Amino acid sequence: MKLNKIPKTHISVTITGDLAIKRLNKKYLNRDFPTDVLSFKIEEQMEDGTFYLGDVVVNKQQAERQASKYGNSLEQEISELVAHGILHLLGVHHKDDDEVTVHGKRINK
Repeated sequence: MKLNKIPKTHISVTITGDLAIKRLNKKYLNRDFPTDVLSFKIEEQMEDGTFYLGDVVVNKQQAERQASKYGNSLEQEISELVAHGILHLLGVHHKDDDEVTVHGKRINK
């Protein structure tokens, strides 16, 4: 389904912390650690005709830790993570993501 042909699109954004995002990461991706953002593609037509693209979950605690590293305020970092999550919902992914790396960094399993 092409997004430019859909009049209304819904994206859920949740801001949470380390514990909740770690649980989601473990449950859905089998990765037992907190991350900065997760995206869950839904792609369903809702009863009112709105297209539900998916959910973006941002870890505020991780955003706080990495904001200064990237020269951002907390608000800027959260905004960038939301945008990053939406890109994932739209099908833009990292070439180096697989079952042992995330964003090119080796993960412990």
